[in-house]
Amino acid sequence: MELGPSELLILLVILLVLFGGSQLPKLARSVGQARRELAAASDDEEPLG
Repeated sequence: MELGPSELLILLVILLVLFGGSQLPKLARSVGQARRELAAASDDEEPLG
């Protein structure tokens, strides 16, 4: 599932309302770090079977 520009804009507005402008950079950093860790963990796994 890919998000188009309109969906990303709506998501950004919702995040801005929920977390406020000052918290968004911190939230984005956390999401990016979690994504990198997930990618690293999935690269390290050996396939089953």
